[in-house]
Amino acid sequence: MERILFGDNQFFAVNHLSDEKSRAQAIKFKDNSAIIKVLDDMYDSGIHTFMCTTHDRIASVCDNLRSNPEKYSDFKIIPCMPYAHKYANAVTELGIIGTLKQYIPGNIIGAFTKGGLALATNDYVSLMELLVDAEIKMFKCIQTPAIFLQNVMTDLLLGLGMNDILVAYAKYIKDKYKVDPGFITMNLPLLLDVLEKGGIENPLICCSINKIGFRMSGGIELYERTLKEKRCRVIAMQVFAAGAIPPKEALEYVCKLDGVQSILFGASSKSHIVQTKELIDKLSS
Repeated sequence: MERILFGDNQFFAVNHLSDEKSRAQAIKFKDNSAIIKVLDDMYDSGIHTFMCTTHDRIASVCDNLRSNPEKYSDFKIIPCMPYAHKYANAVTELGIIGTLKQYIPGNIIGAFTKGGLALATNDYVSLMELLVDAEIKMFKCIQTPAIFLQNVMTDLLLGLGMNDILVAYAKYIKDKYKVDPGFITMNLPLLLDVLEKGGIENPLICCSINKIGFRMSGGIELYERTLKEKRCRVIAMQVFAAGAIPPKEALEYVCKLDGVQSILFGASSKSHIVQTKELIDKLSS
């Protein structure tokens, strides 16, 4: 895993502190060409891994990569699924069965023979596998070194005590796709304990890590203690706490933490990408 990863929140108007910034981002990135321009700036700056949701608009990014294989020979994407809003909106409009028909390729009855009509029999593991297979098709012929489960799903399953599905997800990604399974969470200590009890050693986990404890369930001290134990590979996200911490101050804290493998950030301009990368490189040396 590279030291620096680039995220996609800015492309889809996600800002956890400012509605005004969200609106501005929505306007700036209303066209897919604007997203591709920033990704080109990212790639040219020396960051070659894009960590993103399975938002429908990412399909145009994938099409662009496939159309220019020589230009993007070292471009990697780390998909994070499911994109919850996509399914929530579809269920509202189409119902549960209609949503499954839309997002699971082929005849729905034929698809469910894998799990013996998984939905009807509450075979959630088979349903999970079907949805993973459907979502990953977007990234055909693109380098995907890992596949992550989004925090909305990871933390929901943790809260419900459905730990077997988390373990099954990890095993399915590793066995079928031969890449690292990853998890995004707002509760690193709890998730790590659950995965280890399920036999998942040294898991790949992306979580909030910042000096003010923003979205860090359990608190900073517990996180720092967990990182020192090096029982997992950690990607630090939300390092700026949605803009609450100045960049240099935020990165000085994260870069000095022993146990943080990679740092994930998003930016809307080439200057911010370059400045952030240079600062991480300097503080990590």
